[in-house]
Amino acid sequence: MSTSKNTQNTPENKPGMIFSKENYTLTLISLLIIIIGFFVMAGKEGDIYDFRRITLAPIIVIIGFVLGIYAIFFKKK
Repeated sequence: MSTSKNTQNTPENKPGMIFSKENYTLTLISLLIIIIGFFVMAGKEGDIYDFRRITLAPIIVIIGFVLGIYAIFFKKK
């Protein structure tokens, strides 16, 4: 029975959390940005075709999704 070097607890193979605290913080911030974007998109009464609902809100939501993707791939050096 041989043991592989990959089963040792090196820093690369360290057991524990997959993401760090910063990843979770960035994920929560991105979720809040997405929720704000949807609230802006819903708006109040008024013209359905105004700048806020058609242009600004989707940009806010897309920024939130991009930040969420960045939060997944973020790795502290």
